[in-house]
Amino acid sequence: MSDFQFATELFGQGVANGLMYSLVALGFVLIYKATDAINFAQGEFVMIAGIVVSALLSPAYGFPIWLALFIGLAFMVIFNIALERVVLRPLIGRPIVSIIMATIGLAFILRGLGPMVFGAAPRAIKLPIPDFPIIFGPFFFNPIQLVGAGVSIVFLLGFGWFFMKTRKGVAMRAVADSHQVSSAMGINVEQYFALAWVMAGVVAMLGGVLWGSMSGVDTQLALVGLKVFPVVILGGLDSIIGVVVGGIIVGVVEALASGFIDPYVGGGTKDFAPYVLMILMLMIRPYGLFGRKLIERI
Repeated sequence: MSDFQFATELFGQGVANGLMYSLVALGFVLIYKATDAINFAQGEFVMIAGIVVSALLSPAYGFPIWLALFIGLAFMVIFNIALERVVLRPLIGRPIVSIIMATIGLAFILRGLGPMVFGAAPRAIKLPIPDFPIIFGPFFFNPIQLVGAGVSIVFLLGFGWFFMKTRKGVAMRAVADSHQVSSAMGINVEQYFALAWVMAGVVAMLGGVLWGSMSGVDTQLALVGLKVFPVVILGGLDSIIGVVVGGIIVGVVEALASGFIDPYVGGGTKDFAPYVLMILMLMIRPYGLFGRKLIERI
């Protein structure tokens, strides 16, 4: 295989993985658009969703796949509503750093609570998807990559339409700009807080199932949340288009680094290369490629 063919194959796989990164990163964008804060527990939401679905599919319970997915989705919706009502709603109107610190605390609690309740043994999520590779010209894919990329595209387009074309989406963007002004204009800030967290839970459930099917389910699945930080920084914290572009960039950089650099240095470059891009972006354009530039007058 020539270097060009190898690079083309890596590029295709990077794009597919990047779209799956974008789906998880969408959870950050949804919360940021509604609360103007970053949810540092999004990776743990992905882990919890994966653990719940894999536990339901295990021989101990033996649920069919469609029922396990439905229960997992219902669990994440109820879980996020309860989380928002008990922990986050009292923080409305407080400094943004309060919400950020609360999500960091939640991340550590969930990372310990999930394995404690459901067990720490690695599990698999077997979806009814064939295992044989799919080849399109020079591109070589695992079927789960194509399914994940397709699901990601559908949901990214759907949420983009929601924020741009619906009244609730516009209201959520207004809430992100100012909780107090939105409340004064008659917008129910608490309702849109809850809606944002529910949507983030749905995205986390999809991400947990897709990434859990590819790499297995254990506490390491939460690291997906950290891996998508470069995605949201590159694309812009408040941009769905940016999340797509950032995800593709990160996925392609990881794939090319793993194929062309890791063999010569013993591995590891694919893990930190996206963070190098993130730091460079913060230095050059801190609001990202498609993020909104905020100007404060002093």
